[in-house]
Amino acid sequence: MLDPVAALRVAALRLLARRDHSRAELQSKLAAQAESPEQLAAVLDALQAEHLLSDHRYASQRVAARAGRYGNARLAQELRQRGVGDDDIASALPEGGEEASRCQRVWAKKFNGLPQTAEERARQMRFLQYRGFSGEAIRRVMRGVEE
Repeated sequence: MLDPVAALRVAALRLLARRDHSRAELQSKLAAQAESPEQLAAVLDALQAEHLLSDHRYASQRVAARAGRYGNARLAQELRQRGVGDDDIASALPEGGEEASRCQRVWAKKFNGLPQTAEERARQMRFLQYRGFSGEAIRRVMRGVEE
């Protein structure tokens, strides 16, 4: 039988074997299995020291996977909700590519043509805003569409 710390480490490694997790995600998933918060913190610290748990790597992978569909604001919000720090977010976002070009691709995939009315233009802009693209990226796309 494994001691509680080893059992906690095995559970953490099982979760990390499926996909990367942020430290906060892993902490919340393992909290019920830990005997104390200090024990859980020690296991997570050990995993970070061994480079098996990394918020920066998690943020980079999350941005790479979702950057084709979402803007920087939405990606940053999702990462903050998962407990990733602002420094890791700031270093991961540029890895997604230029936001205006991603915005253009999302717009082109969703909409067949130029907006014919002000209502249609507003609807397209709201769609891009919901996807988390910045106002500047949306304006660049709409200017490019109008030219």
